[in-house]
Amino acid sequence: MQLKGIHHIAIICSDYEKSKQFYTEELGLEVIKEIYREERKSYKLDLALNGVYVLELFSFPNPPKRPSRPEAVGLRHLAFSVENLEECIDYLASKKIESEPIRLDKETGKRFTFIADPDDLPIEFYEE
Repeated sequence: MQLKGIHHIAIICSDYEKSKQFYTEELGLEVIKEIYREERKSYKLDLALNGVYVLELFSFPNPPKRPSRPEAVGLRHLAFSVENLEECIDYLASKKIESEPIRLDKETGKRFTFIADPDDLPIEFYEE
């Protein structure tokens, strides 16, 4: 078997409209397709980054909370690469999205920061 790449990441949200707005209007992901699955009482929103399918956003009735802090077993965070971290942080601030202080990756010397999505899931921005 030879893996070719990551196909997509799936996120279940507690407030579909709020998360849809965050990922599309705040982070700028593009809507590929949105469907409502009556049998599951669930929306499924396919999102792209720069034309590449990357994220599925789901709604389900009353999903249980998943702990993310302190560190818990499971997917730790979603990370996006950016060219300029200051520009990214300034953009986020203009949308009233607070970012953590800039950190330095000791292994690569690269800078990064974190924000939280509407469900407090950690999102990293890593400067290339």
